[in-house]
Amino acid sequence: MPLKRRFARSIYHPRVEATSSSPQATSCNRRVGWIHVTISNGDLTIRPQHTSAIPLGQLASHFGFELSADSADVLITGVTINSRDVRPGDLYVGMPGAKHHGATFAADALERGAAALLTDVAGRNIVNAAGVRSLPVAVTLGHPRAILGAVSAEVYGTDELSAKVFGVTGTNGKTSIVYLIAQLLEAASVAPGLSSTAERRIGDEVIVSDLTSPESSELHGLLARMVERGVEGVALEVSAQAVDRHRIDGVHFDVVAFNNLSQDHLEEYGDMEHYFAAKAALFTPEHAERGVVVVDGPYGQRLAREAQIPVTTLATEYGQSADWHLAVTRQDLDGVSFVLQGPGGQFRGRVPVFGKFMAENAALSLIMLHEAGIPLERVSSGLEKGLIPIHIPGRLEEITEGGEGPRFYVDYGHTPGSFAAMLDALGEVVEGNIIFMFGADGDRDTTKREEMGRIAAQGSDTLIVCDYHPRSEPPEQIRAQLLTGARSANHARVYEEADPRSAIRLAISLASPGDVIVYAGPGHEDYQEVAGEFLPYSARDEVRVALREAGLLA
Repeated sequence: MPLKRRFARSIYHPRVEATSSSPQATSCNRRVGWIHVTISNGDLTIRPQHTSAIPLGQLASHFGFELSADSADVLITGVTINSRDVRPGDLYVGMPGAKHHGATFAADALERGAAALLTDVAGRNIVNAAGVRSLPVAVTLGHPRAILGAVSAEVYGTDELSAKVFGVTGTNGKTSIVYLIAQLLEAASVAPGLSSTAERRIGDEVIVSDLTSPESSELHGLLARMVERGVEGVALEVSAQAVDRHRIDGVHFDVVAFNNLSQDHLEEYGDMEHYFAAKAALFTPEHAERGVVVVDGPYGQRLAREAQIPVTTLATEYGQSADWHLAVTRQDLDGVSFVLQGPGGQFRGRVPVFGKFMAENAALSLIMLHEAGIPLERVSSGLEKGLIPIHIPGRLEEITEGGEGPRFYVDYGHTPGSFAAMLDALGEVVEGNIIFMFGADGDRDTTKREEMGRIAAQGSDTLIVCDYHPRSEPPEQIRAQLLTGARSANHARVYEEADPRSAIRLAISLASPGDVIVYAGPGHEDYQEVAGEFLPYSARDEVRVALREAGLLA
């Protein structure tokens, strides 16, 4: 069963008041308009409601498939790599996997209505051995993943999009930037759509989906749905894995952006050089027309020099050479005000989330729109005194409601870089103590754990180490590494509380008026992965319960 579907109904939409109890679709009202929250229990991916059929023979001619006899006239209306997601008329793509070859499930796909199978030579042999005779087979001599994006684009008609497409890559802040782009597009009267780690949005519709980084077949189905719904501007998170695993193939971005690079995913990439290369590959003519790069750090400066497409640069550090410059004019816990100056003019704005990094995210988003031909004046005219009314699920999301008591935030940050940026920002605006609680992923990059602990302790007054997603690792082993780093800082009071529910209550018990508590890691997630099991757990819901128990939340 797909991970996020199991607990989809526990997802909380802030400041949203439900007006329907339907388990399939809930219409909601909030300050910025009507939101339609769709939770699909049957379909695993988001598809257009209306599609045009394309003959399998046409695809074969274009991509060089070998076809089984008498299958050229078979009509294809969709693409999927998941046999459970097959709908009548689909081209089911069976690829080699870590445990099974996708062709092993060809009979299941046929039963669900697959019109044909696209696979490699090994997959054809599997299908023949299994005696699945009635499913037309198309064979590619290479890896099916290498052409999946292009095939999906042709089937869904997304190879040439009328909407402007924006892509954001970097280690930290991608989700925030994607939401800011969407909000600024709306201010400019451009109908927005987005795909983030938290959710998919198509205009006013919010769709809780299954995967953080959609496969290319899913992405093109989503794009087709957006175009069908009249979306004119699309903002997409682009991870390093999305680039080097062909998940964005077939999409040509109008503008892509890079904001920062810090240690993450080294269990997969081995070193920072390979991690950087995966990000930099987005800045090529194959993927994008133009780029925007933050040049405060060495990786941004290098990318600006080495990018294979024209790039515009942004600096937030005084004295750094760039096309655009950002200055923070005021900040507190309730937001940050800034001035952006560059070739497109001047923009004065405010984001209702604290931190210089959030001003940088807004500036980068504004420059991306400018590079796509949307003037800053057009954006500004749609905002009230420059205020960008943004809410980002699970990103520095305040669970308390301001006031005199301690303030509690939940955030998705889980890297040394995100911890440093967040704690530096808090240090500039918090009058009381900073209480910080976090854990670390099991079965992921172990080399960053001590540094996470050190940075967390150096930037806080009280630190609580708890469990996050231990996965197959002993949780006490993960905590020990975090605690070693934390104690090396010789700064914060350090506590170990394995159970995150108890850790939340410990943090609240240690807090006084004027203090700030940050729970980093889980953000919008609604599960905890422990020893192969996905256990229901929402940090946001748990914090609300604990705050109510303490009389700090109505």
